[in-house]
This record gives sequence, structure tokens and C-alpha cells, in this order.
Amino acid sequence: MESLQCNCSSLRSATRALSLAFDEVLRPSGLRVTQFWILSRASAVGEMPLSELANLMAMDRTTLGRNLRPLEREDLIQVKVGTDRRERLISITATGRKALARAMPLWEDVHRRFEQKVGKREAKALRNMMKLVVRVGRELSAENAEMT
Repeated sequence: MESLQCNCSSLRSATRALSLAFDEVLRPSGLRVTQFWILSRASAVGEMPLSELANLMAMDRTTLGRNLRPLEREDLIQVKVGTDRRERLISITATGRKALARAMPLWEDVHRRFEQKVGKREAKALRNMMKLVVRVGRELSAENAEMT
């Protein structure tokens, strides 16, 4: 009998393995790859509602909120109340920009080495495939919600 193949498990295993490699390289900066990712997104888009940032990052609000707390404690991001008192606005601080600048060369190094090992074209194709996976995952979630 052929062993069961699970797309989700395969993606999770790949994500864990690659995240570990990035975390190890980023360790001297004091950031984990998830924190680096949040800071780089916040830096690129400017102040935005937590819900929009969560959507941009394909994360649920609760998970993003948990990931933001240590960044806020360390003054790397600022969370403030929006015009709607339920809304939370996220922005990167000057301290966060400095931390991101310190981490960037480390990230660039491991990113470059990853692309050397898999090929630039293949890495780009992988990123494009992951965008498709995010879209399909969202479609499946919406379909599941409609079924309940």
C-alpha cells in the first residue's frame, strides 16, 4: 500500500526546516524569522490595521496578536487604538527599524544561500506556487465555512 501523502504535512515540514535555518542565521540579531517577517512587512506598508496586516501575512488575527506582543514589549512595533475603538493600528518604531537593519544582512545571506542551493528560477517558482497555495487555502477555508 502506498503511504499516505498529505500536502499540508509536507508544507509544514518544509516550513519548519527552512524556518529553523533562518532562525539560526538571524540569532545574532535577536530576531526570529517570524519577527523579521512581521517587521519587514510593517516597515514596507506603514501603519495599518492589525486585521489587514494579518490578511497580508495569511495569519489569523489571534496568532498575529500573540506574535506582536514581544515585539511591542521590546519597542520594535507600536500598537495603538484606531478611530474605531476595536481597531488596532500597527506600525514599526525607530527601534524596530534599527533591529530590522541589523538583521537584514543576515537574512540576505541565508536567502542568497537558499537560492544557490535550489536555483534562482526554482526559488521564484516556489514563491509563486506558495502564493497559489495561500489563495487555494483561503478558498478551501471559505468553502468549509459555507458548509457549516
